[in-house]
Amino acid sequence: MAQEIKLPGAPNQEPGMEKNLLIAFALMGVVIFGTQYLLPQPEPAPVKKEEKKADTPAAPVAAPQIAASPAGTPAVAVSASKEEVFRIETDLYRVEFSNKGGVATSWILKKFKDSAGRPLQLVHQAGTAKVGYPFSLQLNGKDMNPNLNWYLFAAKPAADGLGIEFQYSNGNNKARKAFRFRKDQYVVDVESDLMLNGTAVPHNLAWRGGFGDHKAFNEYSLGTTVRYVSSTDKLETKAASDAAKSWSTDNGNFFFAGIQDQFFAAVAVNRSGLNVELQTTSDMFIPESDPDKKEQANIGMAVGGAANNKLSFFVGPKDLDILTAVDPRLEKMVDFGTWFGIVAKPLFFALDYVNRNFIHNYGWSIIAVTVIINLLTLPLKLSSMKSMQKTQLIQPELQKINDKYKGIAMTDPRAAKKNEEVMELYKKHGVNPAGGCLPLMLQMPFLIGFYSVLSVAIEMRQAQWLWVGDLSQPETIPIRILPVLMVVTQFLLQKMTPSVGMDPQQQKIMLFMPLMFAFMFYGASSGLVLYWLTGNVFAMLQQYVFSKVKPAPVTPPSQAVVNVKKKK
Repeated sequence: MAQEIKLPGAPNQEPGMEKNLLIAFALMGVVIFGTQYLLPQPEPAPVKKEEKKADTPAAPVAAPQIAASPAGTPAVAVSASKEEVFRIETDLYRVEFSNKGGVATSWILKKFKDSAGRPLQLVHQAGTAKVGYPFSLQLNGKDMNPNLNWYLFAAKPAADGLGIEFQYSNGNNKARKAFRFRKDQYVVDVESDLMLNGTAVPHNLAWRGGFGDHKAFNEYSLGTTVRYVSSTDKLETKAASDAAKSWSTDNGNFFFAGIQDQFFAAVAVNRSGLNVELQTTSDMFIPESDPDKKEQANIGMAVGGAANNKLSFFVGPKDLDILTAVDPRLEKMVDFGTWFGIVAKPLFFALDYVNRNFIHNYGWSIIAVTVIINLLTLPLKLSSMKSMQKTQLIQPELQKINDKYKGIAMTDPRAAKKNEEVMELYKKHGVNPAGGCLPLMLQMPFLIGFYSVLSVAIEMRQAQWLWVGDLSQPETIPIRILPVLMVVTQFLLQKMTPSVGMDPQQQKIMLFMPLMFAFMFYGASSGLVLYWLTGNVFAMLQQYVFSKVKPAPVTPPSQAVVNVKKKK
């Protein structure tokens, strides 16, 4: 069974991961600090010419019937006699259209590779064979009758090779689609018109059957629809599970709306200021990224909502520089996090700066930035370690308090008195009872920050380091080396941490913590594990140095000897 990991490249998933990490760190804090009270202690392929299956069976395509116009004059039929494929190539795209429905059968991003090392194909053939190709016509909650997606449109390519127009008409039923590309931008202007039975019909343009790198690990679980309202500055997403039983429809003054995965997006940019309709659906089929070859829920969408849609589609990578060049508001799709974005975004800029200007490898950049973070937080960590040493020196007095209240239940009123005496002892000797938790708590914001960066920053996608092929994904080898090394260093660090006078049961609990980290990190991205592993190695060196220069034992004030010089 494939292991599923949810990442915050889909923004609606990210807060859950943050909560899980907070809970994990809280439990670790209980182990480190709470055991003082709870335990007795001293301390692309070629275009396939296969028939597309519609949601409802399609009738065979017949020769168009010429219907009379309202004035009684014959209407001109517009169609094609055979199916043809047309290719448009820019500096960034290689796109193929079929005149059967006027749809895109292939959409390749030339500057990107998929997880199998081939040119990145955004159209999922496994899904489109079942539910239709991108830019199919879609009605909201209605069957299209007749379903013009199965008819042969007349095609008119642009003379400069950067556009194409499709038209179909048999009198009362008409459809037109026009695509206009830009040579060096991830933008295509799309216009569509639809008339059925003599009436202009509001409609949407669909992209179904999944989206993005269909070879990536658990790709089918990462897709969402996305919409942004400028007036509220709010980005909202929906996963396939939100539309498991039927289409889910949202209407509003969305500045952009469409579909995305972890690192790529196809969104319609609405510059008209009019309301836009966005539909979300769940398409069930066997995705290529599922090793078990089982049907999974894949994201699908349709966007538009007018009888005449005029939209500019951004279809490309969620790269901050590229998005900003199209429109700064598109940056919202790179969501660094609801709670820890204030740490994650500066962390990304720091990593990117180090990589571009000095190291030119994101793996080594992660190591360098991690060392810098540990150096900056070193004074606080040293203060915490000194506090822990003071705690060891007052173990005999703590033992006396524990013996005094031995056997009492936590609900016993005397338990509160015991805690008061312990806290008074800490205060008397200047001990911070939470000192042991501080190093761990200091790392939590950076841990979640690295998690967010590796989840949403396309610069991390397929970033290589030594044997790791993609820092944004778990290792693909049978035994993942980085998590194993991380657990080993965590264990060694635990053994190096002073435990003088610690209760044997508490020692066992503390030694169990590396296994907790193994559970947390084995399925995490390689870059995240590399960050934690680097932090462990730094902490081991820090502990070694500190053990060589640790201060002399502190004499409790009650035992201090005061020499008073007598007057002669």
